[in-house]
Order: sequence, then structure tokens, then C-alpha cells
Amino acid sequence: MYIKTKLASAVKASLLLSAACTTLATVQVSAQENQNDEAAIEKIAVTGSRIKSAELASASPLQIIDAGDIQASGVANIQDLLLENPAFGTPAISRTNSNFQTASAGVSTIDLRDLGTARTLVLVNGRRYVSGVPGSSAVDLNTIPTQFIERVEILTGGASAVYGSDAVAGVVNIVMKDEFDGLEFQSQYGESKEGDAQERQFSLTTGSQSSDGRSSIMAHLSYTDQGAVFSRDRARSAVDQLSGIYFEDLEAGVDPDSIFEASSPFFSSFPPQGRFDAGDIRYTFDQNGNLQEGFSTNGNGTIGPDGFNRSNYRTIAIPTERYMMALNGKYELNDNHRMFFEGTYSNSSTTSELEPFPFSSDDIYADGFVPVEFLVDGQMVANPFIPEDILNSAVDENGDGARDIFFAKRLQDIGNRGNTAERDTFRILVGMDGELFDGWYYDAFYAYGQTKEAQVSRGLVNVQNFRYALESITDVNDLDGDGITDEAVCLDDTARSFGCVPIDIYGFNSISPEAAAYVTAPALLSTEVTQEIIGANLAGELFDLPAGPLGVAFGFEYREEFSRSEFDALQQAGLNGGNAIPATQGEFDVTEFYVETNVPVFEGFNVKAAIRASDYSTVGNTTSWNVGFDYAVNDQLRFRVIQAQSTRAPNIDELFQPDSQTFPPGIIDPCVANTSARCLADPGVAANVAANGEFTLTQSDIQGISGFNRGNPNVTEEVGKSTTVGVVYTPQNISVLEDFSFTLDYFDIEIEDAIVSTPRQFILDQCYGGGDESFCDFVTRRPTDVGNNSAGSLEFIDSAVSNSGGEILEGVDLTATYGADLLGGHINARLAYTYLIDGETVPLPGADADPFVGEIGTSEHKAFFNLGYRYDDFNIVTRLTYIGSADFDDQFLAGFGLDAGAVGISSVTYVDLQASYQLTDIVEVYGGVDNLFDKEPPRILTGVTGSDTGTETNAGTYDPIGQEFYVGVRARF
Repeated sequence: MYIKTKLASAVKASLLLSAACTTLATVQVSAQENQNDEAAIEKIAVTGSRIKSAELASASPLQIIDAGDIQASGVANIQDLLLENPAFGTPAISRTNSNFQTASAGVSTIDLRDLGTARTLVLVNGRRYVSGVPGSSAVDLNTIPTQFIERVEILTGGASAVYGSDAVAGVVNIVMKDEFDGLEFQSQYGESKEGDAQERQFSLTTGSQSSDGRSSIMAHLSYTDQGAVFSRDRARSAVDQLSGIYFEDLEAGVDPDSIFEASSPFFSSFPPQGRFDAGDIRYTFDQNGNLQEGFSTNGNGTIGPDGFNRSNYRTIAIPTERYMMALNGKYELNDNHRMFFEGTYSNSSTTSELEPFPFSSDDIYADGFVPVEFLVDGQMVANPFIPEDILNSAVDENGDGARDIFFAKRLQDIGNRGNTAERDTFRILVGMDGELFDGWYYDAFYAYGQTKEAQVSRGLVNVQNFRYALESITDVNDLDGDGITDEAVCLDDTARSFGCVPIDIYGFNSISPEAAAYVTAPALLSTEVTQEIIGANLAGELFDLPAGPLGVAFGFEYREEFSRSEFDALQQAGLNGGNAIPATQGEFDVTEFYVETNVPVFEGFNVKAAIRASDYSTVGNTTSWNVGFDYAVNDQLRFRVIQAQSTRAPNIDELFQPDSQTFPPGIIDPCVANTSARCLADPGVAANVAANGEFTLTQSDIQGISGFNRGNPNVTEEVGKSTTVGVVYTPQNISVLEDFSFTLDYFDIEIEDAIVSTPRQFILDQCYGGGDESFCDFVTRRPTDVGNNSAGSLEFIDSAVSNSGGEILEGVDLTATYGADLLGGHINARLAYTYLIDGETVPLPGADADPFVGEIGTSEHKAFFNLGYRYDDFNIVTRLTYIGSADFDDQFLAGFGLDAGAVGISSVTYVDLQASYQLTDIVEVYGGVDNLFDKEPPRILTGVTGSDTGTETNAGTYDPIGQEFYVGVRARF
């Protein structure tokens, strides 16, 4: 808000009382300020309110991270710093937990309170920002230039009445720098102790003002390059290990690490040389290329020669390269009115990489068997590549008269899987603000944002072409007319006319470059997200009450959102060996009006309230509100209470996503531990038990569980009701505590009709655990003709979006800040601690609650402590992040007959250190170490609930990279 006068000390005191835990924005007071002149007091709006006041304090807990905190952390992405704050949960997407995603790999999102990214509203300069993830409202923090951030304001608790949908858990407001005079350059380089994770940062910020001070402009350019970290380069993830389903020795109180060590390695059953079932004999090739009977994936702790180590190809941290530009400016039309603009452009490139595709005959043929001989001119002709022993063992599996086999092969000859994505985000905002008349302020703006993504996925194949290439014969009749009669050719005439090349699947490096080129089918993805917003606000004072003026704010906002995500035709149909993902497209618009008021009841006691009415083109009318009070007992003690109702309308994916295939990890089949009557009612399960004496699964069965996600056009909005009760203590006239503040806040959030995709484990438990049998309609098991060891195994578990029974979270935040002069310098410290009392999800109305507090990713106790000391030109900062102990997911443990809390992991503390020195008036040098003591993350194996594939831990919660060093220089002219 534009106003020429300086900010008085009353405002500074207000901010000190309303901020919780982190360094507060430094507020300067002019030496010439006449404190007796009321006109010298600027009225501002604190995040969480649009009413401007010199005495306003937030009724909701407010935490602030300023530019000094960002500089002292050395982070390339603001996500890394925010995640240290205990109010944030495990992010849905980061560069260390998204390597296996089919889209949006490497994007950076945030999640307040572990209630989901969709329930955290991210603002830039108090206004919405375009999404970086198609179909959602999630902002990609890769598109925010870290060095251009002035501060980040974190408001916990429902705030939809002020800011609109999505603010169920709270608001993160990123405030960008808006004034700068001169030029500032920064350069930084870092890498991990292992020599990877190399990181380069360069930024240039410049700005100037006109000679009369009426206009100014500021520009920022930056480049960051964060290098890859591979699973093979960390001891815990260098080799494949057992999926959780095999932890048969898991017992209450047992350290999981002891079981993991005993069961490692366990290689994949899809090897690059192939395995082949012909009749009753299984074949493979040894390392010397010799055909052998039998196949071992080194199960039960013994190392076998035949399996494939997938971990050798996986990525822990996705390499990310970013170019960013930010521009803002303002022009004063006169003393009371100003025009302003903001512009941001970001280009990011990410590259994911994982092991070659595991391909088998049941990916091609409905019955799971590939023919190895063909009827040509009345005679059976064998595939020219098949070894004689395999051919002689093969039998007619499907009754068509030709012999068949089953094969499984890792397509190493095709290349590693992964994708390369280019994302462009553009946003421009123009507006006016000022003072209409005495004490009444306005602002109006228009914003347009767009995110586009072009992704190419590699390592996939055209399934139809692969089938044509497999069905090959020796060209004794010169079918292709080239005069050569001893070469292999494709059997199908049409396929030959389109360049079909026969493929050899038998052995290492068997696929020729020509055959690989014929079957290779890169997947293409194109996405677009657009956002248009028109908004205006008016704030002022209606009249004076005995205790002060009655403050009000009015406003409206009109917003249009559009999203499109479209793969190529092969990917949409699932014919390139990958997930079948149809195109998703949708749009909605919403018109909103709000009113907010601040009523001074008596001195120091203010009642605050707001209401917002929204009209969505999708779900119709919604209402959000909040009411609370702020009571300053004296200069030292303040109480605050706020109750809010926040709404979240479904996003485009939740409404419009068609059936999209996924491969969910961490699924525990209830029929393994308890073969109930419902389990045995499935013919495949019954056949498996009859053949093996118990229900038996292979590793490939467990890893091959798939399913389809789908939206729901009938889903309605969810409603979150939150209550926050807090106290703020800032002692006065106590010299030793002169710069001390303390806050304690209790919060309780209850979400009704929460919008969720029904959890797949819940579907299985309902189907086979004596619950609602209708859930069995979402489950498809493999039939009896796939072999006794795989019969009845889970093939598909589908899930759809619905309004669930709800979600609750209850906890306490404690924050403290302290500063004092010490030994000729100045020391400052701050602490943030969160204790989660209770939290649970109700999957569907009437269903049993599923508790999640205390499980991996949502520890009961989390804390962050920052300690800094400045002496002349030298500054040192230490940061400690504490993540409390956690239990394995109760649904996972139930699969082994264990109670919730029976097995867990220990707490983790990370220590970061940075030192800086002002070398000259212009140049500052600095260096630091993250994860100073190289603390290893807890071991959580791939396939276990809470693990991220390939990292062998929860890479969004814990540090999967290890100790990292960096050095840098800043220069300002």
C-alpha cells in the first residue's frame, strides 16, 4: 500500500507481538520522525487481514522468514528452508522424492500441517500465483527467485475468508523486494561430501529511482544448477533390497535395520538377459552368455547370479536447472495514487532417470504367452532367434497349435527410463493503489499467469511394434524380395512394409540397434495451466468507537483457472509399455466478495471477523468466515483466539481426471496374512492356496500392482473448521529479556467432507477384512492361468475421488526469540517447536478413523532452533532441525499382525552451519556446511509405506544426500 510517511514504533510493536518464531521483518523509523504527529504513522495490513491499522496485530499465529534467514541458509530453493519449519509437513513433490513420477518430477511444493498441498495457499505479494502442477493449485517454488525474496510470511490456520479457497491449513505469503538502488551480485558453489549434488548459483539484482523519487524500477536475473545424486552412490541404496511384504521376521520392538541388513540384497526378477518359462522349465543366461536352467534372484539373503540391481540406475536427487527473471516498478501519479506492475518469468529443466523397463510377454499378449513358431504355407516355422533347448521345452499353452513361452526381460538394450521436462512459468500483474480520501485506501489489480511444460520420456516401447518384431521367421521364401533367404524377417506383411525389424530377446545385448530403433517409442507430454484474476479491495474506518475506530475492508475477486495435460496417443492408450494416462482438461471460474471488520471493544481488546461468499462454476455457492479476538492485557502479555470456517473447492484433476493408470507402492495384500472366505472366493487365490498350501506371491507380483485413478464431477467442496488459542509474551523493563518474545498456540483443525482419493489399502481392508463387500468391485486379481505362484495376486486396485468422512489435526506450537549483546557482539536465537497431539483420517463417512500422527512423515515432535552471533564484520549462524521418532504406518504393520506403534524409527537431528565475513564495504564472502555431522536418514525400504522409491528412506522428510559444503561471495555497488 503506497503512503509516503514512515512507519511508527507502534507498528513495530504490533508486528513484534503478532509474529511467531522467526526473525521479524526489520522496520526502520526515521530519525526525524515526529512521533507526536499522527500523520507520520503509516497504516499497514498484516498477513491474514486486509484492514490497515497502525496498531493491528494478527489474531492468527504469524511466522516470518526474512532475507537474512535466506542468505544465512545458502538454499537455492526456498522450499529447502521452509521445510525446516516444524509447521510444514512432507512435501508432495520435491527433487528428492519425485524421480518415479510420470509428470511434474522435480517440482517443489509445500504442505502446511501435513494436510496436503491442496490445502496450503501460496501467495506472492498477497495475491494468488499460477500453479506449476497441472490440474491442481500447487505452486512450484522453482519459479520463485530465492534471492529476490524480501520475506516469507507463514500464517497457520484457516484463512479462506480473507484469501479464498485452498487456505484450509494456512497461507504462505512470499513478499518480493520492491525497492533497490544500485547493483548486487551473488555467486555460490557447493557439492556433497561424496562429490555429487554439485550446485551453482548466480544472481544479479539492480534497481534505480527517478530523480524526483516518483518512479522506480527493479530487475533481477538468476541462474541455479543443482546436480544429480544417484542411488548407487549411497551405501544404503546401492543395491536392491526386500520389499516390505517379505519382512516375515518383523516383530514388535525389533530394529528394522537388523532385518534390512539380513535381507539385502534382493535383485529384481526382470533381468537384462531375460528369463524364459518353456513348459515346466525356467531358463536364463549366465554372465558368459551360456543358456542355463533355473533362475535365482538371490532371495533369503543368498546372492544369486541372475537378478538385476535396479538401484544401480535410480536417482535420489533430480538434476534441476533454472533461469529466472523478476521485474517490478511503480509510478506515482500524485501524492495519493500510484500505478505498479510485477513480472516474473522462470524456465526450469529437470531430468529424471531410473532403471530400464521391465517388459514381459503378458504386456503384449492377453494370455501372457508369446508364440515361438508360426504356421507358414502349412508348416510350422520356428522363431529364428530362440535357443533350441527353449524351443524343445516349449508347449502349446493356448491351444492354437503353436508352441508358446513366457518371457520377462529388462530392456537394457533400449536404454534407461526417465524423462526430461522443460517448464516455463510467466506471470504479470498490473494495478493501482492509493488513498481515495482521508483514511480510506484502495487497490485494484489484474494478473495473468501461465505455466507450460514439454516433457519427453525415454526407455519405453511401442507394444504393437514389439509384437510384430517378436513374430519373426527365417525368410526362406524371400518375402521381402531382397534375394536373401537366411535372414530373419517379420511375419506380418503390413509391418514389413512399415519397416519392421525382427527382435532377438534371448541373452545379454541381444537387441540390435535397428530393432531397438523400431520398437522404441518416446512418450510426449504437453501441459498448460493458465490463471486470470481481477480483484479490488477497499479498507478504511467507518466511525470512531470509545476504544478506537471501527475498521473495515471490502473486496471482490474474479478468477478463471484452466488446465490441460495431454500425453501422446500411445501413452494415453497404454501401448508404449508405460502407464495408460488419458488427457485431462478442465476449467472453472469463481466470483467472490468479502467483508472484514475490526471492532475495538475496549482498550487493548479487539474483535475481528470476516465473511466471504464465493460462486463457483463447478460446485456453486460456498461460504467462509472467521471470528476472533486479540486482547493486549498490557505491553507484555497478549491473548488471541480465532475460529474459522474455510472451504476448498475441488481442483480440475479432482473433477475431470479420466481413468489414469498408476503403480502404487506399499500395498499389503490382506490375503497373505489371513486367507479369509472372501479371499478364497477368488478363483486365483483358491488355486494358489491349493497348489502351495498357503497364499504365495512372487516379488514381481508385488511390484506389479497397478490401478487407475479417476476424478469425480459430482464431488463437492470440503469445509475446514479451525480453532486457534494463543498467548504472546514480550517482557518489558527486564534488561536481560529486553529482546525476548514467546508465543504458545493451540490449534484444532477439523475437515468435513474432505476431498480425497479413497486409499487403496482401505479398499483392500474393507473388501477382505469383513467390511463393505462392495469395495471388492475396485479390485482385480490375476486369473488361474498365469501360473500357481502368481494366480490370485493383485493386478489392479482402482480409486476415485470422493468426499470422505473427514480429517482432523490437533497440536501445539511454541515459539521463542531472543537477542542480546555479548562479548562485544550480538547474539540472537529463535526456537520453533510443534507437538502434534492427534490426527486421523476417516476414509469414508462412517468408516473407522485411520490415525497418522506419530507415523513416518508426521512425527509427534518437530523443532527448529537457530543461533546466530555477529561480531563486527564476522557472522556465524547455526541451525538445528529436530524430527522426532516415528512409527511405521499402522496399515503396513497390520499386514504382519502387529499393532500400531510396534515398530518404528528413531529421531533425527540435523545441524547446519554458515559463517560470513564482510571483506570490504562492497564484498562479503561466506561458506557453510549442511548436515554438518553427515547424519544418515532412517532406513525405510522401497515398497514400505512412507518410503520414496530408490532412496530407501522418506526423502521428503529426511536428508537423503548427506553432508554438503558451499562457498559464495556477494558484492553490492
